[in-house]
Amino acid sequence: MSTSAGWDRPRTSLYTDHYELTMLQGALRSGAAHRKSVFEAFARRLPDGRRYGIVGGTGRLLEGIADFRFGAQELDFLRRTHVVDDETLEYLAGYSFSGDVWGYPEGEAYFPNSPVLIVESTFAEACILETYVLSVLNHDSAIASAASRMITAAGGRPCIEMGSRRTHEESASAAARAAVIAGFDSTSNLEAGLRYGLKTVGTAAHSFTLLHDSEREAFEAQIAAFGPETALLVDTYDVEAAVRTAVELAGDRLGAVRLDSGDLVAQAQWVRRLLDELGNERTRIVVTSDLDEFAIAALQAAPVDSYGVGTSLVTGSGAPTASMVYKLVSRTDDAGAFIAVAKTSKNKTGKGGRKYALRKLNERGTATQEIVGIGHRPEDDGNDRPLLQQFIKNGELLPGWTGPEGVLRARQRHAETMKELPAVVNRLQRGEAAIPTIYEEN
Repeated sequence: MSTSAGWDRPRTSLYTDHYELTMLQGALRSGAAHRKSVFEAFARRLPDGRRYGIVGGTGRLLEGIADFRFGAQELDFLRRTHVVDDETLEYLAGYSFSGDVWGYPEGEAYFPNSPVLIVESTFAEACILETYVLSVLNHDSAIASAASRMITAAGGRPCIEMGSRRTHEESASAAARAAVIAGFDSTSNLEAGLRYGLKTVGTAAHSFTLLHDSEREAFEAQIAAFGPETALLVDTYDVEAAVRTAVELAGDRLGAVRLDSGDLVAQAQWVRRLLDELGNERTRIVVTSDLDEFAIAALQAAPVDSYGVGTSLVTGSGAPTASMVYKLVSRTDDAGAFIAVAKTSKNKTGKGGRKYALRKLNERGTATQEIVGIGHRPEDDGNDRPLLQQFIKNGELLPGWTGPEGVLRARQRHAETMKELPAVVNRLQRGEAAIPTIYEEN
């Protein structure tokens, strides 16, 4: 199956854990496999000190569920390695998800215990999705949450995702997608550009300058290839000499200079003065060099035009996982009636029952509470916002949530959700969740 961008997606059925298939085999043997069930993905807590999270990866996940099939290669592997028996292999050969999936739209803010994803199907169909659901949501939500904080710290200045060299090659394109959803302007990752229709950017690294006999020759070559509007990297040798050479060669049409080392605040200030003195008031300053949201916030007082962010972004800026879990919360009994089920261990007690979520807003449109109804929809007092949207109905993927269209939709959702959250989310200091999650029982 291909995306609208023309990228061929792989099968996703073995992006799973061994025990999910052995649970399936046991449930087929006991006769409980086809009980109707409700699974829920949620985070019991936010990363330490964070005030909110951002849902990321939903579009990728939905595409993966659509491609969750067991072909000859997968079935042969499971047979050869004796993972499951012949009855289970026969079931898997005909596997196709036929249930419903609901969840928070990608780009939406979430809080502790928010029902980020709800899967309604048989136990057999929903159980074996667990690892795939969590691997996508945990990774992408961690990146989107970190990216959102960086965008807030940037205060309207563009951010560029450039962390591909600091993570796995597959997670690199997923991270780029999650960053753009949370407000990043562009990415350096070409695979992400192909898969998701993202804007890609890039000019040259220090090796390009070192390749040439002089910095002047390197700049001349880059300007000849890309025009004077290009961005020149000016800290390979002496920054002041490089800026003067760049202006001499490109004139006042020089697009940007990039700073990648040193005291970025002080350096940006005197480079700005130098550019202005040389008549290049419109030449932009781009800074890189191991930035995170705190470094970006510190650069607010500096005359920086955009930020390139790598390592910290693709590792979640200290929180590389959203710590989401996937739990069975309801299932039918022998009579076909749904009953709530939940784990009750001391430190991981859950809330059983199918959830419905509503964000309470005050008269100014600011979020005040996350209301989670158990077994019923919370009452809307007129200006509140239901949070759960349906993504898959009877196994059919509903339009608008995947591909480049899904990225644009998620990016807009992120912008809108940030406007309605209380101002405390703009603080980088440690603190509690911006709004509380309140359960409403029947």
